Amino acid sequence: MKIPASTERIEGLDTLRALAVTLVVLHHYVLFVSRADTFGWVGKIGWIGVDLFFALSGYLIGNQIFAAMRSPRDFSLARFYGRRALRTLPVFYVMLAIYYSSPWFRAGLELPPLWRFLTFTQNINLAPGTAFSHAWSLCIEEQFYLVLPALALAIASLRASLRWGWAAIAAVIVAGMLVRAYTWQELVVDHPHGSRNYYQYIYYSTLCRFDELVAGVALALLKNFHPRQWRTLTSSGNLACGAGMAVIGLAIWLFLDERQGFGVTVFGYPLLALGFSLLIVAALGRKSLLRSTRVPGAASMALWSYAIYLTHKQVCILAATPLREHGYGAGSPVAIGAMLALSVLSGWVLYRCVERPFMAVRGRYLPTNFKPL
Repeated sequence: MKIPASTERIEGLDTLRALAVTLVVLHHYVLFVSRADTFGWVGKIGWIGVDLFFALSGYLIGNQIFAAMRSPRDFSLARFYGRRALRTLPVFYVMLAIYYSSPWFRAGLELPPLWRFLTFTQNINLAPGTAFSHAWSLCIEEQFYLVLPALALAIASLRASLRWGWAAIAAVIVAGMLVRAYTWQELVVDHPHGSRNYYQYIYYSTLCRFDELVAGVALALLKNFHPRQWRTLTSSGNLACGAGMAVIGLAIWLFLDERQGFGVTVFGYPLLALGFSLLIVAALGRKSLLRSTRVPGAASMALWSYAIYLTHKQVCILAATPLREHGYGAGSPVAIGAMLALSVLSGWVLYRCVERPFMAVRGRYLPTNFKPL
């Protein structure tokens, strides 16, 4: 999962990024490598790391756009898209090239047509079990990057009040709940392929998975256009952290109890969105422990998180076979340590060789989202 770089690093946000990618890596290890209860409930629920990435992306991108709109300088939609492209596409295209050019790398798994990746529509009706399937979340984020700035500028050009923005956020959340409820009734409950349909038409679906992104946008809107309320909210960072952990704990309990049940399908994702939004508030809050506590290695993990997300799953799948042949099963400490280390290493190599050079290009030619003076 990709997270926009910030000119000023905030320890709390780095901690959340590092937590997000760690959760996803552990979950994919359980799902595709060990196929056992290797990390307990953490491995089972680790998929929520993607939802945390979504919330972070919604806040960071929303904050960029709204801050630019409030600036006396002219916001450039073309430069925004150019900066996004240089940030997200080079490493993604490198991974696509590896997958499509090497049957060995994709371990014989079927790949969707290339055009679905290039148009970022791979997540739509995605069949579980295909190669590079975890790119579904990148597709949703790219769709989000395309729609949000254009929608924000359109509302601003109509001279609409902030109520329109808040109404749009509420409408998207409610619409997502209604779509999930309808889809669950039609394609999941009492359906012979209900479990598969849950992933194909709900979990991977753009219309069903915007909750956390929109919640992040709501935080950015609050910060930029309601400064007094934002200061009040962030002044109680530790309280927000505690409340966020409680809400996320409730959501985790519900999802572990019945992952594909009707109630948790409809209300569980907004609950995660609320919990992660509160953690982001805590990460930004004054005198907050989450903001001030420096977790060793978190800043590096946060910096490499996008590249780690792209590489880790297939690296672990490929490394599992030789380790098993040498007597180290996927559940052994040696295999776990080796594969997790390879996940970080592969992400670091991709970051150093591809992502960082293109970020330097972006810094030189497209340093801001504003039109040149």
